[in-house]
Amino acid sequence: MSETELREQAAYWWRTSICDIAPGRITYRGYTIDELIGHISFPAMIWLMLRGELPTPAQERLLQAALVASVDHGPHAPSIAIAQMAVSCGLPLNGAMASAINTLDDVHGGAGEQAIELYDEVLRRSETKDLDEAAAEAIDRFTATRSKYLPGFGHRFHPVDPRAEPLLALVDAAISDGAVTGRYASAARAIERVMRERNGKLIPMNIDGATAVIYGELGFAAPLARGIFCLSRAVGILAHAWEQTGRKDRNKGPMPKQFAYKYQGQPRRSLKEAP
Repeated sequence: MSETELREQAAYWWRTSICDIAPGRITYRGYTIDELIGHISFPAMIWLMLRGELPTPAQERLLQAALVASVDHGPHAPSIAIAQMAVSCGLPLNGAMASAINTLDDVHGGAGEQAIELYDEVLRRSETKDLDEAAAEAIDRFTATRSKYLPGFGHRFHPVDPRAEPLLALVDAAISDGAVTGRYASAARAIERVMRERNGKLIPMNIDGATAVIYGELGFAAPLARGIFCLSRAVGILAHAWEQTGRKDRNKGPMPKQFAYKYQGQPRRSLKEAP
């Protein structure tokens, strides 16, 4: 194989439709960087990179709202607490951010992705039956096969998540304008109705459920809901990590040192008593 053929093979191995970089030239999805700088927002750039085209103003508005809403939730959130602890252990900002983002898995950070998957199942089932019946079946299947905790509904800290309603109001406005179909909003609200009937009380959508509605309405695949959440939460992680650099805490633990943990092991023993 000739050198030219080897080079072509290597270039094909690393092929991409996202960017085209050469000396003096940078393009993303066909747009030169000088066209983009100063002319599009960061949410629009995220959309362009993930979707290949620029968003409409309505799409950009919804994506931006979801990004803003998910930025931070204070040290109550494990990812934020870990960022602070990492800095106090001597990690630089990038190390603290990496440590924190690595916690955004299924339990802390994955509910948005799981909520879209749940909504998708409701919508699939609703092709042959009533929407609320489809929601009931999807709920039962999720709790039987995955978790008793339904992703996107209820909150361990907020009786009503203050971020959800403003997001859903924006979705409703976009539905009225014809910018989105409203299918995912309908699926999410059907889940709310079914759970209210079953439990005798409202278990409202939380931030994950509301942003999942937005990502679903915008056509993002479920795994991207988690990826975009990581982008958003990285801002809060960076802010708290940077704040921690100005403090004198060293090896900051999960609790102040005057609060002891509870030991639940064997009582004190002696080797002299061992058989």
